[in-house]
Amino acid sequence: MSRPAASKPRLAASDEAAASGSNAPEMSISELAGAIKRALEDGFGYVRLRGEVSGYRGPHSSGHCYFALKDDKAKIDAVIWRGVWGRLKVKPEEGMEVVVQGRVTSYPNSSKYQIVIEGLEPAGVGALMAVLEERKRKLAAAGLFDDSRKRRLPFWPRVVGVITSPTGAVIRDMLHGFEERCPTHVMLWPVRVQGETSAAEVTAAVRGFNALAPDGRLPRPDVLIVARGGGSLEDLWGFNDEALCRAVAESRIPVISAVGHETDWTLVDLVADARAPTPTKAAEWAVPKHSELTDQTAKFGLRLGIAVRRVLDGARTHLKAAARGIPRIEDLLGLPRQRFDHAERRLSHALSANTRAHHTRWAKAAVRLSPRLLEERMRRARERMTTLARAKAVAIERSTVEHRRRLDRSSHGLAASTLLHRIAAAGDRVRALDRRLAFAIEGRVEQARRRLSSTASLLATLSYQSVLRRGFAIVRDCDGMMLRSAAAIGPGQRLDIELADGRFAADAVGTEAAGLSAPDLALEEQTRQAQARTQACQPQARSSVLSSEPRRQPRKRSSSDGGQGDLF
Repeated sequence: MSRPAASKPRLAASDEAAASGSNAPEMSISELAGAIKRALEDGFGYVRLRGEVSGYRGPHSSGHCYFALKDDKAKIDAVIWRGVWGRLKVKPEEGMEVVVQGRVTSYPNSSKYQIVIEGLEPAGVGALMAVLEERKRKLAAAGLFDDSRKRRLPFWPRVVGVITSPTGAVIRDMLHGFEERCPTHVMLWPVRVQGETSAAEVTAAVRGFNALAPDGRLPRPDVLIVARGGGSLEDLWGFNDEALCRAVAESRIPVISAVGHETDWTLVDLVADARAPTPTKAAEWAVPKHSELTDQTAKFGLRLGIAVRRVLDGARTHLKAAARGIPRIEDLLGLPRQRFDHAERRLSHALSANTRAHHTRWAKAAVRLSPRLLEERMRRARERMTTLARAKAVAIERSTVEHRRRLDRSSHGLAASTLLHRIAAAGDRVRALDRRLAFAIEGRVEQARRRLSSTASLLATLSYQSVLRRGFAIVRDCDGMMLRSAAAIGPGQRLDIELADGRFAADAVGTEAAGLSAPDLALEEQTRQAQARTQACQPQARSSVLSSEPRRQPRKRSSSDGGQGDLF
């Protein structure tokens, strides 16, 4: 760090006047802050600092960037204005060791001094490699280096897009390689391949080629080549840009990376679909060799001609063999012609015989269809219809008389007096059954109530709650198991004690074995037996209440109604 040019900043008032305090002029806060700002800027001027970037969060919404530089003993705020930020070749990152140039000044609003950076570079190649390795790990974690997402290059692209400098030797070597191997339509997107804006221009070129329509005025390339000559790590730093790597990964067009020589490598080489050692080799990979295609096409044509001749010779041989096995057309048509002539002769005789048979049949029918015979048949049919009509009238009259007789017999049984008598008898039976049902239900309910009362009294007598009400308690462990002896209780054990009016928890402090008296043993045995009997009596009481309901016996039908109860 450069040392200040001036030894001490001089203020408006002298040191003696300031020390006395009596004749010191009054100053406002703004005047003092401005004086300090001028003293810092005049006293230090431009400085060159080396330190570690701390608190970096990227550019502010205004375009300015704020962070701090620190070493093991001190820390200073730093600011990069928007105009300077766009010109920086290397952008700061958190934890990056850098060397900066700028002016030392102060910020009056917070009484802090800071450095306004006008130049920034990494502190040696080691810092660039650290940044490169960190960015490489980040992109690898995002899956941009996976072989599964990389695509195969087209065999013979119609259009090749090249992204490189238009004035360098790289484009001339690549065009010469295309001309030697296979003349192809090449589209050049001119960019800067070194400098502060190289990464942004190459990124825009990749996205621009992808934005072209396949059938537009400018056809979209089938493959892209990102090319540059060799250089140092700083010269190739633009091809390690994260935005450029993501643009190559998102490209719908396969990308060949040809940056630097074979020993050079960048992050674009790892993201691209193929990495060529040199730009000339990239041109060779992009298109096939025309002479090789011509030779291979000639070989394929020769093999095709030989194969076609072999197929034709085989087909000709099979055709000749098949022709020898096929009979002559005269032999094939001779027998059908003979059958046709024989059928023709038989058909002429059959037509004559059929005509004669139909004539004879029609003559016989004409004799049967004379007017006299038809009138006789109609008279007989008329007489038959008259006889059938008289028989039908007699049968209908006889059936009507029979049905009327049956209807009279049925109407006698449906008289109003008979129906009223049956309804009255049925009503008496219903009222008698209702009274019997009410009496039976009342008796059953009273009997069940008495049994339930006696069972409840027995349950209260046998329950262990009555023993608890006499002053005893039940002690259980934390699992709810009853403890019957002091030997089963350990010091500090958690106990659950149940009394007649509730339960509470306690901790055992100590145990002392003591023999139980006979009354106590009898009481414990009585409590245990009462609990067992209570658990056994509960399902028995419930089953006895359920079984005490009387069964209704089917009542035999009385025959005192003289058969009139069949209606109900």
